[in-house]
Amino acid sequence: MTASDDLTFTLNGRAVRVSVPPMRRLSQVLREDLDLKGTKVGCDAGDCGACTVLIDGQAVCACLTPAAQAQGRDVRTVEGLANGTLNRLQQAFLHYGAAQCGICTPGMLLAATALLERDPAPSEAAVQDALGGVLCRCTGYRKIIEAVLNAHRFPAEAQGKAAASIVGARVPRVDGVGKVTGREAFGDDLAPSDALWLKVIRAPHASARRFTIAPLAPLLARYPGIVRVLTAADVPGANEHGVIPPFRDQPVFAVERVRFAGEAIAAIIGDETTVAGFDVADFPVSWEPLPPLADMDAATEAAAPLLHRDRPGNILTGGFVRRGDIEAAFANAAAIVEGRFETSFVEHAYIEPEAGFARRNGDTLELFVSTQTPHMDRDETARILALPPEKVRLVPTACGGGFGGKLDMAVQPYLAIAAWLLDRPVRCAYTRPESMASTTKRHPGRMHVRLAANNEGLLQAIDFAGDFDTGAYSSWGPTVATRVPIHCSGPYAVGSVLAQTRAILTNNAPSGAFRGFGTPQAAFATESLMDALADRLGIDRLEFRLKNALRAGDRTATGQLLTASVGMADCLVALQAPWQAARAAAQAHNAGNGITRRGVGVACMWYGCGNTALPNPSTMRVAVTADGRVVLYQGAVDIGQGSSTVLAQICAETLGLPLDVLTLVGADTSLTPDAGKTSASRQTFISGRAIFAAATDLRRQILRLANAGERARLELTGTTLSFVDGADVRQVDLARLPADVNGIVLSAEATFDPPTSPLNADGQGVPYATYAFGAQMAEVLVDCELGTVQVLKVAAAHDVGRAVNPALVEGQIEGGIAQGIGMALMEEYIPGRNTNLHDYLIPTVGDVPPIETFLIEDPEPLGPYGAKGVGEPAMIATPAAILNAIRDATGVTITRVPATPDRMRAAIAAARARGAKASDVQG
Repeated sequence: MTASDDLTFTLNGRAVRVSVPPMRRLSQVLREDLDLKGTKVGCDAGDCGACTVLIDGQAVCACLTPAAQAQGRDVRTVEGLANGTLNRLQQAFLHYGAAQCGICTPGMLLAATALLERDPAPSEAAVQDALGGVLCRCTGYRKIIEAVLNAHRFPAEAQGKAAASIVGARVPRVDGVGKVTGREAFGDDLAPSDALWLKVIRAPHASARRFTIAPLAPLLARYPGIVRVLTAADVPGANEHGVIPPFRDQPVFAVERVRFAGEAIAAIIGDETTVAGFDVADFPVSWEPLPPLADMDAATEAAAPLLHRDRPGNILTGGFVRRGDIEAAFANAAAIVEGRFETSFVEHAYIEPEAGFARRNGDTLELFVSTQTPHMDRDETARILALPPEKVRLVPTACGGGFGGKLDMAVQPYLAIAAWLLDRPVRCAYTRPESMASTTKRHPGRMHVRLAANNEGLLQAIDFAGDFDTGAYSSWGPTVATRVPIHCSGPYAVGSVLAQTRAILTNNAPSGAFRGFGTPQAAFATESLMDALADRLGIDRLEFRLKNALRAGDRTATGQLLTASVGMADCLVALQAPWQAARAAAQAHNAGNGITRRGVGVACMWYGCGNTALPNPSTMRVAVTADGRVVLYQGAVDIGQGSSTVLAQICAETLGLPLDVLTLVGADTSLTPDAGKTSASRQTFISGRAIFAAATDLRRQILRLANAGERARLELTGTTLSFVDGADVRQVDLARLPADVNGIVLSAEATFDPPTSPLNADGQGVPYATYAFGAQMAEVLVDCELGTVQVLKVAAAHDVGRAVNPALVEGQIEGGIAQGIGMALMEEYIPGRNTNLHDYLIPTVGDVPPIETFLIEDPEPLGPYGAKGVGEPAMIATPAAILNAIRDATGVTITRVPATPDRMRAAIAAARARGAKASDVQG
């Protein structure tokens, strides 16, 4: 095949012909030339497998396959899996909840199809082997495995009886069909064919000053396909953005100096070929590099230069909680333990890199991007463009994983400026290295902790001091600094607490929000010492936690009285039997075995749902139309956790109508009210309560139409609304009712803002209206010679208030556990070194063990039907449980994560050399 030859092959059963260069990636041919966007691109390096397609029945990465290799062959994509109806595998994915955000789903389906076509009844090991090349960051893989193993049972199994109640039912995702067919549109899927392409030019230095951009005429002559170059001078409004207005400090384009490697200094806009082939070394810029402040020690030295003039000592901010007499508590304690603990940067590694497109529509800028926070993005974009907020429309695309990383703006300002100035649609998708270099990470933490207990085994005091590397700009650093002191004492009744934190500025990429806002780091430290303290007192580790667990009637570290939905003790009780069985299995294995050691660890967590001591409202709207539709206008972005489904279930249950009568209008700042950001495990609790209130109001209005009683059952057929109350049946024709310009005959809108109060100078107050609680138990096998750790099983008990959709709750718990495994054992982002998913390891399908989930339902009175959040709580206890299991197996307390094989071997060797006891060893 030559450059001038046409490429001909069979695609999803039909012959196609396309003229493309022979070395063009097959993924590009499918997506850009043939407009089949079901094939996703997550890395362009064969690392993530999202682009998996079948060629002659064999699974291949389309991003690594030259177009020429498809010549004369049979190619299948996700669009070709079914002909009008879902096939068995797709039905199984829906039934078991195997698709969460959906970005990896097409690749998973194609890899599984290749397996099932050669082995219709595979073993679990065969499934894991077949899916090993496709990464998922959301599900934890277990429900994917379950779906593949049981695909042969469909469609029969999918035809179960309808649930008596919508809330509490395992309802398939309302957006699930789009995920399993590849039709759901993500950030890089919507741009029109005539859109220009944008590439951000980034600094190669972590610190530099007086950088100078030379005249651009020679560059434009060399690259005639470039239509515009943007720098700070082109920003129409404020050249800065941030997520917390008082801490807003990150420039759109750097001016005079750069503060981290990957910071934006300019952007080029042009045609696809020019932008894709642009060599950043050709960009005319000169630098004066400076020695970077690479870590917190360097940044806090007395002579260290300031990253920002208004942040003395390079301290962004701090957090503080004090309760009780800490000195007296330690002085009178029967047992005291202490330790120093350290965590690393962790990359979000969502499979969908940041992407989107923008266009100008008259005097309005329209922005279509993958985001967790549409209204915040709208407002920040409006500032940058010097426009009123109502002149910016932000429409979130499907979000291919977020976990907090898509709370900060990424492509948004560059696309907005380019489209506004050029009055042409402009698109951008970050490469994987670009995403990893420039976007936020989990804050590295360095913590010193002391715990004290009395002779009865009751906790008396905790003294916690933690520093967190917030990188070059504030991002969510203030939130981490304030949340950690509230949570660091764990879900335990502790008489005296002193907790102090600092967010420290360095020349690293900004650290931001990542599933837990610092609480996983703090739990790792505190829960390690809980084991040490239990051992010192001679109390079983789980029973020690149960003895000290928060219960209704207790006060927290901030003095808040807990009155309801405090299921911590019930979570631990649920784990008692598995704990005893796992302990016995470990003892049996370890008898006479010195090379591989089995251990069991337990850890607890708690997490305040929503913003910390701040207003946290969500507004929802629901309407009935003259043509017989019930429309739910909800602006809560579903990033895979299932909020679209959960909110629809709450709405339908409250209205008393079937779920399938609802029409969902998803987040769009021009159409939907502000539901707040998708973070802090707030959407089910807060937005769910808002839709419950709106639907309650709408039901009252509906009943008044026929003067029907509260117990009347509603039925909607076409435009006929029936009211059935025993033998009494009344009907109303919606088409005959007066309607507004949008065809709406009835509507209701409600806002819910959970009751909280600001914290005083000692950190006392009511920072959250409700808390999630949980306990997890991990069983591990440690090879003491190789230093490897295999997680054998995890049991997780979580108090979720009410499981609106148990399948989705389980999926969140399993996905959180997978991320916790990564944090504990393998994930460590090193700036400038591991900038792809080959060098940066995340758990694969073979790394996540069987997970046993116990759903504890201690209803939250403020929550919709008693529900509260679980998204972030799902992973907080996992790293600590795994590290405690390692300690149980080896006698080594690992104090720095991840516990990589080299660190494990060094710690075990040091322990052997010292002959130390388990409680005395730190690695």
